[in-house]
Amino acid sequence: MKNELKMDTLCVRGFSYFEERTGSISFPIYQSATFRHPALGKSTGYDYSRQQNPTREEVEKTIALMEKCRFGYGFATGMAAIAAVLSLFRPGDHILATDDLYGGTVRIFDSIYSNYGINCTYIDTGDLDLIEESILPNTKAIYVESPSNPMMKVSDIQKIAELAKQKNILLIVDNTFLTPYFMNPIALGADIVIHSGTKYLGGHNDTLSGFVVTDSEDLSGKIQFYQKAVGGGLSPFDSWLVLRGMKTLALRMDRIENTASFLAGRLKNNPFITKVYYAGLPEHKGNEILKKQAGGFGGMISFETDTEERAISTLANVKLILFAESLGGTESLITYPLVQTHADVPPEKRERLGINNRLLRLSVGIENEMDLALDLEQALEGKS
Repeated sequence: MKNELKMDTLCVRGFSYFEERTGSISFPIYQSATFRHPALGKSTGYDYSRQQNPTREEVEKTIALMEKCRFGYGFATGMAAIAAVLSLFRPGDHILATDDLYGGTVRIFDSIYSNYGINCTYIDTGDLDLIEESILPNTKAIYVESPSNPMMKVSDIQKIAELAKQKNILLIVDNTFLTPYFMNPIALGADIVIHSGTKYLGGHNDTLSGFVVTDSEDLSGKIQFYQKAVGGGLSPFDSWLVLRGMKTLALRMDRIENTASFLAGRLKNNPFITKVYYAGLPEHKGNEILKKQAGGFGGMISFETDTEERAISTLANVKLILFAESLGGTESLITYPLVQTHADVPPEKRERLGINNRLLRLSVGIENEMDLALDLEQALEGKS
């Protein structure tokens, strides 16, 4: 029955819908580090919470169900989830990655896993010919973020998946921005999907989490072993917070996307804005691709002001919108990628990608769209 349900119903229902033993509609928080064995050689299925916990198991099964695959694993943060995926690779392996990645992902590639002999080349994964040209004999995976952060580049996941299978390499997709409500990369051919559950899945800026999902038994076994051996699994309480957040995912994503579309249109016509990056705009290069492979465009907008001074004054003058890192919550947040999310990216690379001193990134929340528009406009005008 679960596979027949629509996505907005799955968001509310989750994997179990309620706890079978007690009938509790809110899945319980099993705040226990360890579990009693009925007898020697026997187990309830739960032994120690680093290995598995009922609350974490519920959120893991729910995210797997929503991503239309069999296996899901919860981690303490999105970066911990990425680290789990990178544990699949060995010294000498090569990974191709979207050039416009979240700065924290670049940091873990270049400053951590490069020390273990895992090399990464950053390219425009929107260019299929370039991907094929860049594949080396030791290339083991293609790592895609789509839409990318913060320039909102879009990659054709289905075509990349076809190429990856021809070359016998993995396709890894960070689906944080669109969530399983709007896009299912596994169904498009991806091997692994990663989420920062801190963002839209949790949805309330009150918890950190990360998820890895796959439909491969082999990959699943390796990720599960890493989770158990290294630790860093999602705690019971944080698992419950994400479960609660996902119940309203459909409502929030629909509201957020509608507002983002409205704001992108107004920003495009604002005299103080020179460029707007939003995949929902018809003129966006990736608009048609997302129409084909996703059910929506999401709620992330980046835009470039006419001067550096205006970008900085906008951050100081917003009143309703909050100047803060992160994204995907009920509150609208504005960020300065140059010194926040992408500070660790080399300056020459930032400039080439368009991450300059005039670029701002907006995570649209669920506030009234006109209130947000007026707040942005007064901030851009420099009113205080």
